[in-house]
Amino acid sequence: MSDHLILITLLVRLGVVAAVASVLARVSTFRRLFFAERRNSRQTLTLLAFFLVPLTLGVWIRIAVPNFLAADISFTAVILLGLLLGPEWAVLGGAVLAAPAVYHHEYLALPFNAVLGLVAGFLGRFVEKDEIWSFTPLIDLSLYRWIRRNLIKPRVDRQILMLFLIVAAEVCRDWIAQRYPHRLFALLADQFWVQALVWLCAPIGVGIALKVWNTLRIEMKLEEQKRLLLEARLDALQRQINPHFLFNTLNSIASLVRMKPELAREMIVKLGNILRALLREHESSVSLREELKFTDDYLDIEVVRFGAEKLRVEKEIDPRTLEVLVPSILLQPLIENSIKHGLEPRLKGGTVTLRSQLIEDRVRIEVADDGVGMGNRPASALRRTGAGIGMKNVQERLEVLYGNQASFSVVSNPGRGTLVTIEIPANLAETN
Repeated sequence: MSDHLILITLLVRLGVVAAVASVLARVSTFRRLFFAERRNSRQTLTLLAFFLVPLTLGVWIRIAVPNFLAADISFTAVILLGLLLGPEWAVLGGAVLAAPAVYHHEYLALPFNAVLGLVAGFLGRFVEKDEIWSFTPLIDLSLYRWIRRNLIKPRVDRQILMLFLIVAAEVCRDWIAQRYPHRLFALLADQFWVQALVWLCAPIGVGIALKVWNTLRIEMKLEEQKRLLLEARLDALQRQINPHFLFNTLNSIASLVRMKPELAREMIVKLGNILRALLREHESSVSLREELKFTDDYLDIEVVRFGAEKLRVEKEIDPRTLEVLVPSILLQPLIENSIKHGLEPRLKGGTVTLRSQLIEDRVRIEVADDGVGMGNRPASALRRTGAGIGMKNVQERLEVLYGNQASFSVVSNPGRGTLVTIEIPANLAETN
């Protein structure tokens, strides 16, 4: 084989490695298995199949198609299997990859792949996982970092050890292929500098695949951290509501204990129902049906406190919206705001109206009152006013859960009342 063809083959081979690594990274099942902290034998075999099916075909193509040697990246694959899956799976994978070569009389392919898998596997156990993932195809950069670190404090650099062992394995393969022609595949050049490039491309190929997968691994970690951060923020907002609501409800009960103990007892029962719901392992979303049950207990308490003649509740609920998922404890802070800032200052009280409507793939929820109003101001202004923790909390939770997909608006006319409107995606609750 001419040196010119070898150089072209090296370039194409690196492209094949990058392409295969990128294609595998796009497969969700591969990602789930590949980055799992623990895998059973069946899962590992499934993961191994993702590697072996296309790469064994590549070995077959290298044998069957003249001058298409770049299709065979079995050397790189066995090293990666050893580093990431362990020696046993690397030996098994190497044996499968060697099958087409052995069938075409390259008998040394099987023992060479087995030994290479063992060496790579034990190297993977010796080297920390983070050092494997950070292995770079930029060899000059690795050498520079190694020299800089060892000038300060001499030590064994495991990444440099990986680099030299991969190069040594490629040198060993070339020596065996030269000594036993047609029994082991290798790229053998006439000029030394071309052969040196063959040796140097071995760790570069391994580094390219690791770089592609490490980028994906970092992205997945960032997504997981973002999800955990959102859950923690949502939990903090949820906990913020509970003492605020409890404080106001206990004040309502305290006003009736002496004068109307029977009503106070009834309110305590209702409060017990609410606390049981709050102390359960809460979920971020519940069906609108469940949310309405929760608010009914709260409204019963407030009706007893104000009197049925001063606080009236009306519902205009679209039956199609009852199974739509909404943030838990969504309505209670809005109803509380209507009562406290709209109806309570009004001598004759008023009406709180709950509405829901399904509009294509979105659900609109409205909480309206005919109280004194809060004056026209944007929803963002409520954060700085006495409209309360509850309104601010609802806004923040909608932002956390839905982002730009949720809308929250407040329209208030002095002396005529306030209307709070929420629109969120109409995601249906799962039914058993």
